[in-house]
Order: sequence, then structure tokens, then C-alpha cells
Amino acid sequence: MGRNTRKRRTPMATKAIAASAALALGGGGLIWANFYASAHEENSANQTKAAGAQVATIQCPDVGQSLTDVPDGARQGVDKELANLDKQISEAYTRLASTRQAQAGDSGFVNNAILGPLKSKRTAVIDRIGINIKRVGGQAPDNLAEMAECQGMAADANTNDGQAGGDQNQDGQNQDGQDGQNQDGQNQDGQNQDGQDQGGQDQGQGGNGGQGGNGPAAADFVNIEDVQPNSRNLPNGLAANGDGGSTGTFTTNCGTNENGNRNSDNVIAAPGVSNGAQHMHDYVGNQNNNAFASDEDLANGQTSCQNQGDKSTYFWPVLRIQDGTQEADQGQPGGGQDGNVGKIVAPSQAELKFVGNRTSDVVAMPEALRIITGDAKSFTNGLNNANTSWSCTGFEDRQATDKYPICPEGSSIVRTSNFQSCWDGQNTDSANHRTHVDFVEADGSCSNGFQAIPQLQVKLVYDNIPAPQINNGQVQGAFAVDSFPEQLHKPITDHNDFINFFDENTMNEMVQCINNGENCQ
Repeated sequence: MGRNTRKRRTPMATKAIAASAALALGGGGLIWANFYASAHEENSANQTKAAGAQVATIQCPDVGQSLTDVPDGARQGVDKELANLDKQISEAYTRLASTRQAQAGDSGFVNNAILGPLKSKRTAVIDRIGINIKRVGGQAPDNLAEMAECQGMAADANTNDGQAGGDQNQDGQNQDGQDGQNQDGQNQDGQNQDGQDQGGQDQGQGGNGGQGGNGPAAADFVNIEDVQPNSRNLPNGLAANGDGGSTGTFTTNCGTNENGNRNSDNVIAAPGVSNGAQHMHDYVGNQNNNAFASDEDLANGQTSCQNQGDKSTYFWPVLRIQDGTQEADQGQPGGGQDGNVGKIVAPSQAELKFVGNRTSDVVAMPEALRIITGDAKSFTNGLNNANTSWSCTGFEDRQATDKYPICPEGSSIVRTSNFQSCWDGQNTDSANHRTHVDFVEADGSCSNGFQAIPQLQVKLVYDNIPAPQINNGQVQGAFAVDSFPEQLHKPITDHNDFINFFDENTMNEMVQCINNGENCQ
């Protein structure tokens, strides 16, 4: 579990870096570069604009991603403290969004009234994390104390162009892939947010603040026909197994959440913490999934899957249309209280397919294996763990990463997630929920002695979401994924989660099917 977390750049990060870089100004500000411009914007990749003075959101080092070797005895306490850090950031963001007039009259307000107190609170929590680790004989990272300080992320008052953050080394992670970090559409200038109701319905789309006051913005959308075909190399590709190795597939049908099974917990990243995700998830498969579910609870749970040998849990952030609908969670944590508002729309199709490896057979996944793909905090964390694919039916060779697609009439929104398919052969989870699994190398092989396991590919189709309209830089009828409040509902924060609870016979059937080149379900 102490594996080096410096990751090779994904194709998405490489493309972002190739498209633009952000240059630091002498005063510590940033010049932002538009790196995911629409195809019709000539030379837009070379356009730069100075960041405005207003702070759009708050960027904090992701402490959890630096904790690669936490002893088992400290995990529960550490996870709860990490959830406390998330809550503190969200509370600070809410204060930021509701004090715009005070900020306009006092250039030091954000630092003195928001970021300073936040640092003090984070210092106390980070100290407790270190104590938890040391109490059971572990060694906390030397730089933990340095992660208490957060920064305000500025927005350009005069543009909604995409913005890219500069090289920022956070949490001791390899963050050089942040050149071209998705920060488009941060403009919230002009919003009257003093005393705003985060769950209110009266924000409209004024100031590109979204119905909940925290996004999305017009610049978060792109006409899918303006995205170049084959412009993004997906991690592992849509046909990860190719023509060699293990070429079979295994599909499980678990419905589209007809049961309305949703909560704002995350039993992987924040076990034992209510509202640990601060955004709502759709669940299919296992019906017992909440923050307090044990492995035994999940193993004995009911499932929505047709194959009753599959009690795995599959979950992702809900998609909402910001049309003024007051959902049941309007005033609740994870819903309106965390800036997630509007009509929740379940997918019309949810395809859950497992495929093989291009260079070898696959081995069975262990029971209770946990995998997270994508990063719910990638707007502020950068691209290292981002893994988003937005498209439209009939245009699936065009993949948007930091944009929501505007689909033509008769075409539906598509979200695709390809999971890590290399496993360390020992652990069902890791302290940062990432280092026990990995993506394949460019040639399809697993590195570092990892073993190839069936790769989960999730394809969600939504055929009941009207296309948003962009007029004079404002978006009408926006849709967005739920997010942490300070992530501003950016499309690049999309992510997907999986916990394996196939029974042994069904898992062996899957492996045999894939290794034999068969297509099973």
C-alpha cells in the first residue's frame, strides 16, 4: 500500500497540457489559457486572459490522496477526519458565496475572514489525522501540516472562456498534469450572492451562477458537433480488450434505479459518515448501500440485478435539470443545503459491461474490491485522477471531457466511465482508495506486478433531458451532475464507484467467459 503515487499522465491530461499552459504572474496571480476551446474558435488555444480579482471558489490540498499508507487500525478515524475537511471547505465556500459585497469593499476580506479561519480549522483536523496514524504505530507524511493552507481560485470578470491552472504541487502528489486543469466557466462575477439561499429557486441563470448559485455556467457546455471526432483517447479505450488477450465480455443488467435508491453518502470514501459525499448518488445493484453498510450487510443485501449472483453496488452522481423543480431533498444535506438543486433524472439506459485485457487473461476480482474512477474534486485537484467522457448518441466518437454536451434533436446524452483494470493482487481497498488498482499501460499490460482483472465499463444514456440554450453568454435549461459545493458542478468532476459482490460462481463464470472470448450475460 506504500506504492508510489506518481502517476503517468493519462491521454486526457496529455492533451490538456499540449493545448495550453498557465503562466504565473509576479504577484502570485495566474494567466489562464483557454485549452478546450470549441472547434470553431480559431487560435483560441493561444488566447490568454488575466484572472479577475474576485475569488470564485476555494482550492485546498487533497489530504486524502497523500495518505497512501494508513494502518488498518487508523482507517476509520482518518476517514471521518477527511470528511470533516470536506465539510469545512464547503462551509467556507458557502461563506465565500454569500459575502460578495463585503469582498468588493475589502481586498483582504477573503484571506482574513474565510481562508485564515479555514486554515486554523484544517490544522486542528490534520493534527488529529496524524495522531490517529501514530497511535497505531504508523508514520504520517512529513508534509501533512503544510496542507492546511487553502487558496482562493480567481475568476475572470470579463470572460467565460475555459481556464487552466498552472503547475501546482499539492499534497506531495505529482500534479504537473494540472497544466490545462479544467477551470472553464468560473465566472461568477455580477452575481448578487449576499445572503443567497444555496438551495433556492430564485437564482435563475443570472451571472452564470446556476440555479443553486454555484454553477453550471454557459462555458461548461459545448455543441457536440463542434467536438472533433477521435479528439480524446479514452483511458483503455471503449474496446479495452481489442483483438488479442482476453476478448470476451460479460454484461450484467441491474436496471436504471427504478427504485429511486439514492443518498448522499459514500461508503467507499467516507464510511460511517452521513452525507459524506455532499451530493446525491444513483445506486443500482445492491440495495443496502449507505455510509454505514458493512461488507456483511452488502453481501447479504438484495440486488436489482437480474442475475442474483451479482450483489455488487454501482453508483454515480445524479444528473439534474435546473428547471426550478423542488425535489424532496430541496432543503436537505446533499441536496439544496449543498447547492444541488433541480429535477433529478435517472438514466434511461445503464449498461454495465466487463471486458478483458489486450495482452493476457484476467483473474477473478476479490469479494469487496472497491474501485473509484474519476475524481469528484478534479476541478480543484487537477487532472491526475480525472476520467470523464460526455457525448451524445450518434456522436460517440466525439468525447467531451470538461464540457457537458449539447445534443442535436433526436440525440441523447451519454456518460461513459471506464474503470481501472489492474489489481495489486492483495488489497480490496487502499488508504487513498486508489493505489490498490491502476489503469493499464499504453500497450494494455499491467505494471508493477499488478494482475489484470475484468474491466468495468459503465455507459449511461439520458433520453429525457432537453438541450440547454445559450443566449448572450447565459445558459437556460442547464443540466449538471451533483457535486461538492465548491466544485461548481463542473463536468470534469464526474466519477463512478463500484464494490464487487459477485458470488464466487458468478465471478468464475465471468472470468471464464472473458478469457474464452465469449459474450455472456
